[in-house]
Amino acid sequence: MITFVYPATDKSQSFATYQSLEKDADLGYKLCVPAPLRDIITTNITNGIIENLYNWCKTHTQRNCIFISKETAMKISVIQTSLIWENPEANRANFTQKINSITGRTDLIILPEMFATGFTMNPHAVAEAANGASVQWMKQTAAANDCAITGSLVIEENGNYYNRLYFVLPDGEVKTYNKRHLFSFAGEDKFYTAGTEKLIVDYKSWKICPLVCYDLRFPVFARNVEEYDLLIYVANWPQIRTLAWDSLLRARAIENLSYTIGVNRVGEDGNGHAYSGHSQVIDALGGYVTEPFENDDIVTVELNRDTLLETRKKFAFLNDRDSFEIV
Repeated sequence: MITFVYPATDKSQSFATYQSLEKDADLGYKLCVPAPLRDIITTNITNGIIENLYNWCKTHTQRNCIFISKETAMKISVIQTSLIWENPEANRANFTQKINSITGRTDLIILPEMFATGFTMNPHAVAEAANGASVQWMKQTAAANDCAITGSLVIEENGNYYNRLYFVLPDGEVKTYNKRHLFSFAGEDKFYTAGTEKLIVDYKSWKICPLVCYDLRFPVFARNVEEYDLLIYVANWPQIRTLAWDSLLRARAIENLSYTIGVNRVGEDGNGHAYSGHSQVIDALGGYVTEPFENDDIVTVELNRDTLLETRKKFAFLNDRDSFEIV
């Protein structure tokens, strides 16, 4: 959707006085304008000069006019399922079947941590190249469904192993994040190399921060200093610590005033650890958009960025956050 935004000349005029105008739904144009300009813009659209109006918006910033192209709503599909232990081909086949069962359009598909293998400490046996079979599958899936897809994989690169999250866009562009906080309790730090850089993905005018499992316990790294809109945790979080999972996800949502999604697996892994899922979607105030669920399932939700921004405007708590530097 293309949105034209005309700020009021009078700076005291509140956003509430803005009105929305829709062109033909097939073209998907939407205008958001101050009331005094409504008739002028309506006339322009009626006369079919939308392209001229578009160019005018882009070139007349000196007249206090800005052009914004944005998507305010995003459909997100969360896939919670069991994982076949250390079997990438079988797991890819399972996810393909599940993705093919999604009805209607989705903008983003979220898979669990190490979705091709389960949470394994045998990277030498299962690691893939940085552009290996599972990444190629993600690219093909994103292109075929015209959506983004994200999840983490066991990757070998330059002699090191990484728990690497991939965020693959529909056009095949790839963004990556190497898990920073390695789960020493299970020895992950002995087999994998930690990442250092936080990833913020710009997608459909949303700013998305994807993190991995144990990162959830470390709020400083997740702190919303980038004004991101959506915080994602992909995980293999065991059933025995479900209370911590549920509690920390809500805490991250509340303290960062951000939509927050946790995607976990179900079933039992090759080490006998049980997983009860509890994938969930949380709004910026800690309320459930999708309550934690325990079954093998796909849940699709629609989140609205305008709703998020209104919440942040009303509760401007991020204005008082501390400044800090991670060293």
